[in-house]
Amino acid sequence: MIGAVARSAIYELLALPLAFTRVRTRLRVPRLLLREPVDAQNVSLARCLIQSVLSGGVGLLGWFLAMLSVLVLVRGLAYPLVADGYENSWGGPTLVGAWAVHAVLGVLIAPVFVGMIALFGRLQLRVTRTVLGGDRSWWAIPIALVLAASGALFFVAWVHQI
Repeated sequence: MIGAVARSAIYELLALPLAFTRVRTRLRVPRLLLREPVDAQNVSLARCLIQSVLSGGVGLLGWFLAMLSVLVLVRGLAYPLVADGYENSWGGPTLVGAWAVHAVLGVLIAPVFVGMIALFGRLQLRVTRTVLGGDRSWWAIPIALVLAASGALFFVAWVHQI
């Protein structure tokens, strides 16, 4: 179970660089990493570009979530080193309380982000099968578009708040 989740998360993080590789490589990686075959059918330049854009957009979102999971874990566990003031923070007014709350939140939120990355890896596989492999899972394309667009909006909002 954990191995499959880890492989899906790794596949999601590989999706961004894979978007710039040959079609043969894009089809080989799911077979080797996820043990899921993807057969090429009706591959054209347009399908290759569509798969690159969708895979790259969702891949960027996966990398953003990976960065956020590391950030939330490090900031939670090392709260006294990164905190400016803790009197009005969650768990305050003492440093021990604020540190405990932020550490627990970091330890709880990071695995949720990793799970989301793994789910995005499964979506990447479905998008690849739909666009390059001739699978009839039409729903994967709009979901990938919505995720990529909402990830871009979330990133812009996150940048403006720091």
